[in-house]
Amino acid sequence: MKDNAPKLRRSMTAGQMEMISLGGAIGVGLFMGSTSTIKWTGPSVLLAYAFVGLILYIVMRALGEMIYINPGTGSFADYATEYVHPLAGYLAKWANVFEYIVVGMSEVVAATEYLKYWWPHMHTWIAGIVIIAFLVLANLASAKAYGSLEFWFAMIKVITIIFMILLGFMVIFFGFGNGGHPTGFSNLWAHGGFFTGGVSGFFFSMSIIVGSYEGIELLGISAGEVANPQRAIVKSVKSVLFRILIFYVGAIFVIVTIYPWNKLSSVGSPFVSTFAKVGITAAASIINFVVLTAALSGANSGIYSSSRMLFKLAHEGDAPKIFGRLSKRVVPDAAILGISGGILIGFIIDMISSIYSKSTADMFVVVFSSSVLPGMIPWFVILLAELRFRHNNSEVMADHPFKLPFYPFSNYFAFIMLIVIVVFMFINPDTRVSVIVGALVLIAAVLVYLYRHRNVARSK
Repeated sequence: MKDNAPKLRRSMTAGQMEMISLGGAIGVGLFMGSTSTIKWTGPSVLLAYAFVGLILYIVMRALGEMIYINPGTGSFADYATEYVHPLAGYLAKWANVFEYIVVGMSEVVAATEYLKYWWPHMHTWIAGIVIIAFLVLANLASAKAYGSLEFWFAMIKVITIIFMILLGFMVIFFGFGNGGHPTGFSNLWAHGGFFTGGVSGFFFSMSIIVGSYEGIELLGISAGEVANPQRAIVKSVKSVLFRILIFYVGAIFVIVTIYPWNKLSSVGSPFVSTFAKVGITAAASIINFVVLTAALSGANSGIYSSSRMLFKLAHEGDAPKIFGRLSKRVVPDAAILGISGGILIGFIIDMISSIYSKSTADMFVVVFSSSVLPGMIPWFVILLAELRFRHNNSEVMADHPFKLPFYPFSNYFAFIMLIVIVVFMFINPDTRVSVIVGALVLIAAVLVYLYRHRNVARSK
């Protein structure tokens, strides 16, 4: 596939690439929103996280299979264009841009709230602008600077989760912080059973869990700026899914084992409560610092990812040409400023809406949730592209060292299950509006594509 876009510098290490993907998929939702997934299906949410993890393992192996042969910036969108249809690549890129502008905007709003824990009288709009400016400077410096910042953001989250899991096991097995009485495992079945929400509750929880995992495909985008991409992609795909399952399933296991699942809403943040239970009095401050870095990490990853997509769109004629510029530091500076500007505008709109109307603020929550369906588009196109990739590259695949296991059945299984999850998102009244808004965004992108390309065809 011919790519006329200027090449980005391969200045990131494999370790940074791994942490970017890991950090992108471990967000604020795990620390503060885990109770919302547990309420649908009770302790069986453990299996829901593992099941979605299995689906994503298939998706990431399919992506890794293609990247190994052709690593490039925005990889999954390139593969969608070449192996599915130009419209699929167009949708993948704009869905990524939309998703991360909205996610970045919400993460900045969240970060300003976390800062108020220490500085309650701080003006929100000043904090927001400072945060956005800090992230812009980090991204403009170089891909290496971005990678270093994201590495440490992710490291803070990872260390906190590991520490929380270890403390949790001490409570479960030795009664540490519980008067010497081990809690055991009875909370997994003692309050209405393991599957308290039935089949529908199980799938409802998965419709929320997919939003937690979104961002893992950042591996594909960062592959264009990592040294020795073939070796890095194999190592990262093999390890990242395993680690994410440990962090998500491990953390949720500790939470639903220590606390009755039906009383978690009165506990507040389970992470804060777990630290406080074992006598760490500064638990609230520690977790507030961690979720602050998680929010900054989410916005940081969003600016990085979507700016690379906007850069590609500009070089393909589907975005203003200015966004295709590279700076002297070999980063797409105009695209970074464009994405950051979108986040800033969204942040300002949210500030204004929260002043005048609570209902408008509620609408912001709906818009944020609407990023979940567009965020799933890369997964769909990766699976579709891999089918055609295999067909078109049969000679290369004969000696390929990193094939998707159980092809093509694993591919079909993952694709069908993603569709089932979207269907349950529509059935669930709590996510129906969000999935409709997300679908309308995708439909609007399709109509714009058809209109523009019809005019191009007429002019020829």
